Amino acid sequence: MTAETQPVTEDFPVAEIPAAETAADPAVLPLVSLTDAAASRLRDLTAQETSPHIGLRVYVYSGGCSGYRYGMMLEDQPTPEDAVVEANGIRVYVDGESSRFLAGSEVDYVDTLMGAGFTVNNPNAAAGCGCGGSFRTTEEAGSPRSCAC
Repeated sequence: MTAETQPVTEDFPVAEIPAAETAADPAVLPLVSLTDAAASRLRDLTAQETSPHIGLRVYVYSGGCSGYRYGMMLEDQPTPEDAVVEANGIRVYVDGESSRFLAGSEVDYVDTLMGAGFTVNNPNAAAGCGCGGSFRTTEEAGSPRSCAC
């Protein structure tokens, strides 16, 4: 078990690594981090939510032309198997299987003339498709399928 994650108990403990600690030691990276833009957009999206445990679930599943795809959704609370990370004031839930693909990733929110949405900057991705919707790692290629881009 790493310093930045811990199993969830009934009180839903949250792990947070201070920015000063990660800056001093680049080897200590949070499981997932959020940019200011992503955190701000998530605060807007969850402003009317009533659950005190509302968080962003980030996950990886097989698919896309490169083998793996990212998924995100708002979740009322974590499951017992989730790593719970506090990232820029937002709770982020990551299941154990996805953790190995997402370690050190940063979720960003971009708003351009071509569209707006969340994106994942993943240091574990060795290659991705042209639209950025899927990826593969050096160890695993997943199950490549046709892509919608």
